[in-house]
Amino acid sequence: MGTTRGRLHSRPSRVEPAWHVIDAKGKTLGRVSTAIALLLQGKHRPTYVPYLNTGDFVVVINAAKFHVTGNKLEDKRYYRHSGYPGGLKERTLSEILKKDPTRALKHAVKGMLPKNTLGRHMLSRLKLYAGESHPHAAQINAGARRLRAEEAAAAAASAAPEEAVVEAPAENSAPEAAAVEAGAGDRVAEAPAEANAPQEAAADEENSNAKPRRTRSRAKKENSPDDSSLESEEA
Repeated sequence: MGTTRGRLHSRPSRVEPAWHVIDAKGKTLGRVSTAIALLLQGKHRPTYVPYLNTGDFVVVINAAKFHVTGNKLEDKRYYRHSGYPGGLKERTLSEILKKDPTRALKHAVKGMLPKNTLGRHMLSRLKLYAGESHPHAAQINAGARRLRAEEAAAAAASAAPEEAVVEAPAENSAPEAAAVEAGAGDRVAEAPAEANAPQEAAADEENSNAKPRRTRSRAKKENSPDDSSLESEEA
């Protein structure tokens, strides 16, 4: 039997996608594509699972003003086939940017997503715009308000137990400690007198009734005859 790891179980009802805005102006094509793909898959969240769409919406502005290194504008080529013999079409990156400015970035992000239905759902959450304006301000503002509310609720929940633990002992500990110390002192002071009184009385009574102890030398002297008695007998 396999063991279950400590992972937060994700459900479609628990997943609430957020909205992100990324400005691609001056950024490298590969770098910005990896950042977008990570947000679309939801790998930045602890609830990520590979079998659900746990990603967020991503709005990219200035999608045609990204940066490429070297001579990729002319060397990088895109291929498309019509499905008929001789239907292969080839275009360079510069030609793609002129005809469809957002196609190059979308193509790069698509190659980093899963090649299945789940990947197509993730790609549908990508919104590309060649300029700086976009019509998703309302969704972005609503997501920001929800995020602030969740952070405030989490901060309040984490601060409430700390206050209860810190303040409750401060109010009740001083009188209880004083009472405990006073009671302990009385018991310590009175206990020896009460406990030792019977023992001392018994010891005095035994000493008064006990006979004087006779030592070996004293008993020898008492049993031995006196010199005067010996002289009288001889006479």
